[in-house]
Amino acid sequence: QVQLVESGGGLVQAGGSLRLSCAASGRTFSSNAAGWFRQAPGKEREFVAAISWSGGVTRYSDSVKGRFIISRDNAKNTMYLQMNSLKPEDTAVYYCSADVPWRYYASGYVSPTQGSWGQGTQVTVSS
Repeated sequence: QVQLVESGGGLVQAGGSLRLSCAASGRTFSSNAAGWFRQAPGKEREFVAAISWSGGVTRYSDSVKGRFIISRDNAKNTMYLQMNSLKPEDTAVYYCSADVPWRYYASGYVSPTQGSWGQGTQVTVSS
């Protein structure tokens, strides 16, 4: 199973940018799709973005499309989420997910018991 560690979260003003990283250990990371999810206080975990194993296909939620960019560097076993034009409603704990077939990311739902998950990194956007 892949071990995932997120980093890069923090406090930023609205309109600012942050770049999250998800460092993976394990041989299967580079051969599988991966994605980012987030959970705000009192809300369900929601899909943010996903990327195919090669990086050639990406998918975004409507709420972040045009502002966030997902990418990966398989040589470094790392996935990134560049977040621009941040809004207060982007405040949440962000989790990376891996080792799940693409069709689940494409649907926008991955069960918390599926694949591998990181521990999360807090992103807070002040108005």
